[in-house]
Formats: sequence, structure tokens, C-alpha cells
Amino acid sequence: MISGARMPLGRKVRPSSASGHLETSTLSSILNELRETTDTTDLLFRRAQTSLGGRRLPAASPVSLSSFSEAREEEIEQLPEWLLRELLKGQQRSHSIGLMENILESESVHHRVDSSRSQWKGKIEQQVTLEQLQKLHVAFQDLEINGHKYLDVENFKRTLKKCMGSQNASDEQIEKLFMKIDCSATGRIRWHDFCTYMQLEYAEQHESSARLKAVSFALPATIKEIPHGEPVLKICSLLDSTLITAREDGHISFWSPQLKLIRSKMVFEKAYRKSKWLMDFTVMTPYNKLILGTGDRELQLYESSNFEPYFQISGLEAIPLNVDYCYTDRDECMILYGDDQGCVNILLICSVGEVLRTWKKLPKSENLPSISLENAALSPNVTYIRWKVHGDWVTQLKYYDSIKAVISASSHEPTAIVIGCVVGATNVEQQMREIKEHRKDSKARKAQSVLGSPSHRAEGDQIVFRVHKGVKTFALSKKNNLLVTGGMDRIIRMWNPYMPGRPTGMLRGHMAPVFYVHISEEDKIFSMSTDNTVKIWDVEDQTCLFTACSKNSGIKGEISACHYIPGVRSLCVATDTLAILHLRLRLPPDPHLVTSHKKPVLCCKFNEVFRHVVSCCEGSVVKVWDFDSGKHLFEFGNAHGGSAVTCLAFDPSRRRLITGGRDGCLNVWNYNNGHCLHTLKREDKSDEVCDCTYVEVNKNKYIVGVGWDRRINLFYDSTENFHHFQKPQAHWQDDINRGHKEDILCIAQCPPTLLATSSYDGEIIVWNMMSGHICHKFHTSVAAASVSTKSVDASVSRVIFLKTRAVKFESAAASLVSNGPQGKMDEMLVGGVAYQNSRQPN
Repeated sequence: MISGARMPLGRKVRPSSASGHLETSTLSSILNELRETTDTTDLLFRRAQTSLGGRRLPAASPVSLSSFSEAREEEIEQLPEWLLRELLKGQQRSHSIGLMENILESESVHHRVDSSRSQWKGKIEQQVTLEQLQKLHVAFQDLEINGHKYLDVENFKRTLKKCMGSQNASDEQIEKLFMKIDCSATGRIRWHDFCTYMQLEYAEQHESSARLKAVSFALPATIKEIPHGEPVLKICSLLDSTLITAREDGHISFWSPQLKLIRSKMVFEKAYRKSKWLMDFTVMTPYNKLILGTGDRELQLYESSNFEPYFQISGLEAIPLNVDYCYTDRDECMILYGDDQGCVNILLICSVGEVLRTWKKLPKSENLPSISLENAALSPNVTYIRWKVHGDWVTQLKYYDSIKAVISASSHEPTAIVIGCVVGATNVEQQMREIKEHRKDSKARKAQSVLGSPSHRAEGDQIVFRVHKGVKTFALSKKNNLLVTGGMDRIIRMWNPYMPGRPTGMLRGHMAPVFYVHISEEDKIFSMSTDNTVKIWDVEDQTCLFTACSKNSGIKGEISACHYIPGVRSLCVATDTLAILHLRLRLPPDPHLVTSHKKPVLCCKFNEVFRHVVSCCEGSVVKVWDFDSGKHLFEFGNAHGGSAVTCLAFDPSRRRLITGGRDGCLNVWNYNNGHCLHTLKREDKSDEVCDCTYVEVNKNKYIVGVGWDRRINLFYDSTENFHHFQKPQAHWQDDINRGHKEDILCIAQCPPTLLATSSYDGEIIVWNMMSGHICHKFHTSVAAASVSTKSVDASVSRVIFLKTRAVKFESAAASLVSNGPQGKMDEMLVGGVAYQNSRQPN
């Protein structure tokens, strides 16, 4: 029990209920840590409020959390932790910290908001902040202490307006919320009812959001056998999604996106191959060159079209373990490599075409025109920079032009990730101009720097991240201001790139070291671990959307390389074979062709109270639509355990939904949050329910279902009945002795006492619900003619009472209309003698 709780004496609450959860939950969570460190986080949150994107809700700031500390001092009971957690989940996560660049961009850049949340935002439930919810809780408690255990709609309106402010809630919105909570139409609610409704509402909202974000890889993977040899060291892709693979022995291959071999060659000459080992490679895209880093401390360039050697830079100070290239400006580029001494090496080249042609004419060494690094650095159009960054060798390196910085990773914990500038100055453009102006005078200094020890960046020129057990792989998303890292500790960490103190999120789930991570344009994180398990994570919710182990994907062997191909949305994995996993995304809706359900729609009805349209399909999915705008509001699946939903009806208050399914059950729902209130079913049979309705006889209320069991099943409906499963009332004697001999397809009611049913053989029976006796039996003309001809379809699938005629005439008389085969419509005057048969013209 939470200290300071003010609960009425003698009141017992089940721990499984929402209020029970409120009283008995003692689990610790990050929320407690947030409350304890409010003073520390205030500054960070104030800075985050100026960051790129993100909704600024009062519930998201530490001010709301500090108000809880004040409330606790006044001995006010804490809200349920699940409710706090759900409200915090409702806000969008932001990984930026409000740098000036982000402030300027925030005027034009907007985060994508998932459609289920944007549709849900219009509800008054979504507008409630944590502080307002706390006030509402106290108001309920005060009323309960004063003897008001229940609130009617008027008291609820006054209480909600007082807590939220009259300008934030209209009478119509509050009345609709009250009706949603009071699904049984008793006219009163308790705090427990409100709490339970909010819990189910949040749960359904998250489930709907998860369905919209559904993503997976097509399994099993497409496998391509490759010749036996050295492991594939790296995989790259071109703009046309052509794949390039390189083995450790220098075997380079080009593949189509369908893994068809285009060309392949061993680039190292046989005479020198024994001492040559490929460490990494990258593509020099505008110049159609491949840059290879070798174990002999060389950078070699080859023509990508025919693998012809171009030239090499030899005499590097360390082994280039990771190579990267960036086209920075017209005829300007940057070649970067990380080495085994933890250094980041950068070659800035101007007039690239001229420099390449000049070096191509140099004397050959091992059949390659060769220039030493020292001589290359002395070239007039080349600047060489070497930074000492890590305490261990570099595991990954990449230059991101979007942030004008180099990111490098290492297994050294204190320098696991370092984001640093290129030339060692905050004003890069000014520094580059100075370098160009004094290039001739600085030749001696550059030559000396090549031979000397590497430089160290100034503290303000780099951001250093300390990560447990170091970092093996990383990825950056400028759009989300998000840096993702993975390594030996099997945890994927999400960072704000400018706040190295602590990660913004930690994704746990891998059972082996993380080998590869990538952030896609669809805001998904793809990760691969050394046990060949692939996962897909959602950036916003920080949840795992998909997992495939080696057994499911068919990827066997030790993983040596991995690469995501954006053009074809596929993940390529190299082990003893090459494997392609194709991504399956939820396709965006076609504006000209609206498909409401994935499977055929079997029934739908209009709710005039909430102005909703409810539709059901064969996939056991119930969807709710706004009638005026046509927007999809929400949905819930597995309504009948996967069986098709065949019929639906509303109770008189229009607050509850009754559905029938092929599983033989009738389910009663609070359809505004997808909560199943009751399940109605015969014990001995589970035949399909074809139709259902709601009737009232002598102030007794019943739910009536008909179907393949050929009986009329009446289930007593009462607000005092707390049993989830219910059995039908005893069947009428006339129903047993003289009822339908075929499956009952539909049902219709005419107050106060008449009920009509029709069956597959074309028989229509009108019943007196007071006595359970048959009033009339009708056989359509086709049904009468088909007695001797079994092949003729005589079924009547719909009957309707014309209730306005019942008002004009005596209560015992009403007109009944039924459809029929062969385009015929039958009209019957119940209580009279008239019978008509009409046929639609062809």
C-alpha cells in the first residue's frame, strides 16, 4: 500500500482491477528516479524544449513531476504507475538538445506522427495532463469521503471542468466521455470505472499503433551459394542497388540486387598475393574508383568498371582498418581511414581529377603507380591530418556531411565513440581558406607533421562517449538527431549525438554481441548479432517490432559482413553464403482506392449517438469510423479468437456492441475501448451465429442470437450480472417442436412483442415473445415451389419490420418485408391477411 493513501475504510478492491493495481503496485521504475532527480533534469528538459520537433505537452516536463513531490508532501496518494507510464509514452521522444542549428531547422522540420495517435489526439482523454489527472483523482476521493461513491453526468462535468479548466473541455466532449465510461447506461461512474477505461483506452491505442507500424522481413532469406574461400570482409551498394563484396584475399565481386553475379576479379596480383590482405574498401563514386586499404599499410585505387589498377599511396604510418570517402564539393573530396593505433587519418584533396591524373603517371611499384604518404601530403592540392582519438584500434569510421564531423568507434571504453571535427577548428570554412592561402609556406610543416606523432583534438572539437565494453558498430540519423551504438555487451544504445552523459534509450533483446546496426528512412533500427539474429526496432517507441533467428531466416555460419540496401529495402548478410532479407512494410493507403479491411467485410452498422460506423470482417477485426469525416478512429482484433465476425447489433443506449461469430459466441463490448464485457454461448454447441438483436420484453432485456443451431437463443442482460460467461435461457416449446428445420439466417424485432426469423429453406416465422408461441408461418413462393426441387436456392437472408406502420395501426399489426432469390421481394401483413409477392424488373 502506498503511504499516505486515503481509501475508505472497509472497502475491498481486487488486485487485478485498475484500482487494485493502484494500491498494490510496489515495483520500482524510472519514474521514481525521475522524481528523485527533478532538480538535476530541469535544466536538460528546458534545453530540450527548444529542440527539433517533439510536442511540448505539460505532461512531458519535470514541472509536472515536481508537482507530484509537492503533492506527496501533502499526503496525496500517487497515481497508478502504469497510468504515469502511459501518459509519458504518449509524448514523442526527442534526441536533440536545442543547438542553434536545430532551433533554426525546427521552424521547417516536423516529426512524422503516427496516424493512430493523431486520430486519438482529438479525444478529451488525450488532453488530460498528469497534473490534471492528479487533481481529478483527489476530487473523486473527496466526493467519496463525503458519501458520494458515484458521480452522475452533471457532477462529472463540473468535476472535470474544475480540474481541467472550462476552456479545455466542452459539455459535449465530457458527456461523450461519460457515456463511454458508463457503457452499461447506469447513469453513474466511480473512480475505478474511469481508471479502468483509461487503462484499456491506452492499451488499445498502443495496439492500434503497433498494427500501423507492422514491419517484417520475408522469411526465409534468399540464399546465394558462393565459392569457398576467404570470408567476405565488407558489402557496399551503389545508387542503383548493385552490391559490391570484397574478400580478405582481394577478391572483388559485383552482384545484382537479386544476387546474380555481374563481374568478379582477384585484384591483387598473383606474384604479390601472399603478402596482401584486404582490410577494408570503399567506393569513390563520382570517379568510378575503388579504394582498398591493405595490410601492407597501403591505400590502393582500382577502376570499378574493369578492376584495372590505378595507383597506390604507400608508407602509411599504421594499418588502415576502416576506409571511408566523401565528395565534399566540386572537384574536392576527403579520404579517411582509421588505423590499428586508434588514429583517424584524413586526406583532403582539391582538384581531384588533376591529382589523380598526376599520380597515375608516377613510377610503378608492384605493377601500381605509387606515391608515399609523405610525398602525397607535400602535394599542393593535398592536406593530410592525423588525429590520435582512441586508446585501441578503430572498429568503425564514417564521415557524415550532414553534421560536418567524423564519427569513429573503438573497443576502448573511455573513447568508445568520438564525434570530432575534421581540421581542428570550429569554423571549418575559415580554416580551409587559411590552408589554401598558406599552402606553399606550410610544406615543410606538413612534412614534419607526417613524420611526427599524431595531434590531439582540442576538448571543444570533439564529443567523447564512454560505453561499457566499447562499440563495435554505430549508425547516425540526422533527421532524428539520433546516434545508435552496439557492441559486445549485447545492448543497443540510443544517444543524443551532443549529450554523451547517458543514452536516451537502451534496446535489450539480443543474446549475442551486436554486429551491425542501421537506421532507415522509415525510422526503423535494423540490428544483427553474431548469432545471426536480426531485429527491427521502432525509433519512436523504442520497441522491438520483429525478430528472426537463424532457424527462421535460414542464415547459417559465422557472420562476416552485413549491409542494408536502401534502394530495394533489403538486408544483405554474408556468412559462408550471401543472404538477402527483403523488408515487408505496411503500404501507404491509395487515395483513390480505400480498402477498409484486409479481408471481406461481413457487416456494419451506424451508431447515431456517437456518429460512428462500426464494421466487421472475416479476419475477426472490428473497426470504428467517424461518420462525418470518414476517418478510421481505432480497431480491435481477435474479436472472436480469429473466427469471422458475422453480425453485430447495438444495445438501446448505443454504448455497447454485440457481435456474433463463426465460433458460436456472442460477445458484448464497450466498443469505445475494445473491452469485452461478456461472452454468451451455449455449452453443448458452437454453431455459427448468423444474426443477433437486442430486445426488451416486460422491462426484461435480452440479447437474441440465431444461427446454424436452428434455435432462438435468449440471453438475459442485467447490469447486476458480473459473470463473464453466460448461458442462454430455456428454449420456447414451440421453437423446439415447431420451429425452423433449417439454419436460421436472420432476425428482426417489432416492439413490443413480435419477433421474426427466416431460414435457409425460405420459411419465415413470426413469434410472440411474451408467450414464446408462433403467431404466423410464411413460405415464399420460391420456397413452396422448391420443395420438390432441391437445387433451387430458397433462402431468405433478411427480414425487416416496417415499424412506422405499426404506429399507425394497432400494436398487433405490422408489415414485414423479406428479400428472396430470383430478384423477388415478399411483403406480409402480420396480424392481417394480406400477402404480396413482387419481382424486380430485369
